[in-house]
Amino acid sequence: MTYDPENVFAKILRSEIPCDRVYEDDWALAFKDINPQAPVHILVVPKGEYVSSDDFAANASDAEIAGFFRAIGEIARLSDIVNSGYRILANHGRDGHQEVPHFHIHIFGGRDLGGMIKRAST
Repeated sequence: MTYDPENVFAKILRSEIPCDRVYEDDWALAFKDINPQAPVHILVVPKGEYVSSDDFAANASDAEIAGFFRAIGEIARLSDIVNSGYRILANHGRDGHQEVPHFHIHIFGGRDLGGMIKRAST
């Protein structure tokens, strides 16, 4: 899959679409999800053009990877969810239900998030 510079997150990064920003540095932009699934639901988007977690891991520089994951930790601290706990999630591809073809991490917190996933019935 090739990167589409017209995806919604690319437009948010270029400030063509507004968002409720909660954090920004050289490596990442974080904003509140417009359809939150938990009291804290923040999307963290790297500033580089990466389609998926696989693309990011394979092609981002060490500095981009370190900066991005440090940003996730800082956002969790700023959101006051470190002590109570939180979940990070990255969807990848069709089966993973990735809706936007720009790598991003969801941070969920603010309540008990329950088990990881439901088992598929056999």
